[in-house]
Amino acid sequence: MPLLGAVVLGVVTSLLVVAQAVLLGRVIAGAFPGGKGLSEVSGELWILVAVVAARAFCAFGFETSGRLGARRVVGELRASLTAHMLDTRPAGLRSQRAGELVTNAVQGLSSLEAYFARYLPQLVLAVVVPIVIMIYVFPQDLAAGTILLVTLPIITLFMVLIGLAARTATERRWRTLSLLSAHFLDAVKGLQTLKANDRAQRQVESLRETGEQYRSETMVTLRIAFLSSLVLELAAMMGTALVAATVAIQLINAELNFATALAVLLLAPELYLPIRMVGQQFHASTDGLTAAQQCFELLDTPAAVGVPAVPLPSPDPRNGPVVLETVRFAYEGRGEAVLESVNLTIDPGEQLALVGPSGQGKSTVAALILRLLDPNAGRMLCNGVNLLDVDPKQWRKQLAWVPQRPTLFSGTLSENIRLGRPEADDTALLAACADAGLERLVDSLPEGLETPLGEGQRTLSAGETQRVALARAFLRDAPFVILDEPTAHLDAESSAAVGDAIARLSVSRSVLLIVHRPALAAAADRIVTLRGGVIVDGKGER
Repeated sequence: MPLLGAVVLGVVTSLLVVAQAVLLGRVIAGAFPGGKGLSEVSGELWILVAVVAARAFCAFGFETSGRLGARRVVGELRASLTAHMLDTRPAGLRSQRAGELVTNAVQGLSSLEAYFARYLPQLVLAVVVPIVIMIYVFPQDLAAGTILLVTLPIITLFMVLIGLAARTATERRWRTLSLLSAHFLDAVKGLQTLKANDRAQRQVESLRETGEQYRSETMVTLRIAFLSSLVLELAAMMGTALVAATVAIQLINAELNFATALAVLLLAPELYLPIRMVGQQFHASTDGLTAAQQCFELLDTPAAVGVPAVPLPSPDPRNGPVVLETVRFAYEGRGEAVLESVNLTIDPGEQLALVGPSGQGKSTVAALILRLLDPNAGRMLCNGVNLLDVDPKQWRKQLAWVPQRPTLFSGTLSENIRLGRPEADDTALLAACADAGLERLVDSLPEGLETPLGEGQRTLSAGETQRVALARAFLRDAPFVILDEPTAHLDAESSAAVGDAIARLSVSRSVLLIVHRPALAAAADRIVTLRGGVIVDGKGER
């Protein structure tokens, strides 16, 4: 609809441009010494005022419809990008740096407003206005029309050639800006590590080098933009000058009347104006187009998790075992498989400890069961139902997950605990806090459960964060719980507290416990060792 509105406004604007030139020519000719006098052209003068006001209104309509269209497109594109990552790439984008993604999705897509609000309207005008002006000029002055018809393609050719160079330069500049954003984000996240390893100065130098590269790329883009303006202005000026000379000769020879000559002369710059403005607005919109292109490339990445067209009902882990049959998995860009022919069975109510050295595929097993990843080969079953035939969202409702490094989002403590079950009432929330051992923390906070967490707000220790993750699992009350190294980064006291909470959480639930510490593993019903992507000790199947 915004594009259709832009076309309609473009036609109306082009007609108003011609009407304005014709009326202005008549008013000036009428008021000219020897003419009718200003009082006798007052009616045409008032019509001219109305035409100018209507043209201003059309310009406002162009801008407004473009901005509305931009907001809708940008909103839908960001929503599609978020949905793509959440639904088809829930394990994350290993080839995309967070800083680059944020720059493209936030600042980059915001620049699309210039494309929709300014560039597209000018593009419509650049197509419609010259056609309407030519239709008027040719019957009035064949010579001037011929000049306009010959010079117009030349200006367009210059605009296209310079535009191609500008797009290439802008893409390089935007890639450099994305890299600079990623470097800066890495530096902010790793301030303590950089200082502790005396690498802060090297990071500063890296940022300076990238910043200098960005400055250089920006100057190249600006030079191209200035060159574009110079060439277009010069070509338009020469075309207008040729028309003016032709009109003057015809006036001297009495081949044109004064009013028509003025109208043709006024229309010459109006014909070139939309094309010049297209060139200017193209440079303003290239950032948004480059960011959108990168976002579309991201949307085109293949899904890591398949969603069946006609999903089967999600099975209940309380009614049958969760089974991995000869499962194989390899991450993108890595030749060797992380898991190779893994067979594993977890019966209802069983607590299974999966142990083994770091980097051997234990967390990958958890991600596969969570349907954050899909296996390259083999089957994953629950109660005999292939999990690849089930909607991943419905299956995850049967699971609770306590990751190795839980994430706390900006929001209150209660909002962070309610992440897995937003509709939970206060009674259930308080019970989950008690089960997870969070009561002392809640009592110590100034606003209790409504204390804001996140950057610039209250921060929690590793042990407190782990207990918040356990509280989420208690509140979710799912029949199958996955615990991924829940005490890996905790001291002895915190580990003991978290261990007690895990024992309470494991009652009457199926549990997959990924651990290093023997004490936690010893409490499990069965211990299985995973090494080199295969099960080497313990029985994967009952």
